[in-house]
Amino acid sequence: MLIAKRILSTLGSLLLTLLGLSVLTFFIGRIMPTDPVLAMVGDNAPEYVVQRAREEMGLNQPLWVQFGRYLSQLLHGDLGNSILTSNPVMTDIARFFPATMELATAAIIIAALVGIPLGVWAAVRQSTWVDQTIRVVCLAGHSLPVFVLALLSLLIFYAVLGIAPGPGRQDIIFQDMVPQVTGLLTVDSLLAGDYAAFHDALAHMAQPVLILAYFSMAYITRMTRTFMLNALSGEFVITARAKGLSSRRVIWRHAFPTVAVQLVTVLALTYAGLLEGAVVTENVFAWPGLGQYLTTALMNADMNPVIGATLLVGTVYVLLNLLADILYRLWDPRVK
Repeated sequence: MLIAKRILSTLGSLLLTLLGLSVLTFFIGRIMPTDPVLAMVGDNAPEYVVQRAREEMGLNQPLWVQFGRYLSQLLHGDLGNSILTSNPVMTDIARFFPATMELATAAIIIAALVGIPLGVWAAVRQSTWVDQTIRVVCLAGHSLPVFVLALLSLLIFYAVLGIAPGPGRQDIIFQDMVPQVTGLLTVDSLLAGDYAAFHDALAHMAQPVLILAYFSMAYITRMTRTFMLNALSGEFVITARAKGLSSRRVIWRHAFPTVAVQLVTVLALTYAGLLEGAVVTENVFAWPGLGQYLTTALMNADMNPVIGATLLVGTVYVLLNLLADILYRLWDPRVK
């Protein structure tokens, strides 16, 4: 009975959050200074054409009627059509989002594999040169704007040294050569057995992935260090050391498991942030992902893709936060 109540409470909270997100995205589309009707028919269209388009789009109806229609469309998976591509927004998102997810997934894996050990090392060597060096590296990663790092990377490794490929997701000779199955170019090229396309995709991913990973690693390292400092000062760690256990065993078998529980939420929210925060990186590297799609839509006052992308990112945040909460409860029996 208690488990059923928790599940119902969690689902209710999730539905309320998604409803609030739907309300937010609806009013974003209504308060924007750009008129979606004029964006579709053009500024020089006759008045009767503008009025007809407004009626066809339902924008002449009261707000509560428009909102009801909007919710109905969302429940049917209809986010409207893009003015620029003339495609349903859902079709465009399904096309562009895997490219962003490929970048974000690779970046979070690298950031976690590097950031967590660095955070533990910094905490264990608190106030030493090791700790100070790691903190300076993390401070730089958190302070330098992403677009500066991206431009410097292109300038040094592509323009000057010539050891990295240029912007884009793949060279022109490989474009449209790999059949799309998952939308993840590295996975699809492996499934097709095209190893040349796979290596080309990895080469193009390297710079944007490492920049995003560095930015995320800085945050993960700082949080890991903070959590580990608290854990290492705990009574259970002091007791373990008093028993004569080795330093390695105390750190990784006693202190780190408590930190790992807390890091679940950090990693989940960092990953969600990468999915929506790769906008600048994608534009610098001409990466055909959700960020570039969203930026192009904003620049051309194409509001349906803007609202659809915002709704998608918000939903991802909510679902990843929910997943982190579930894992937190499963791994830490103290959380009731």
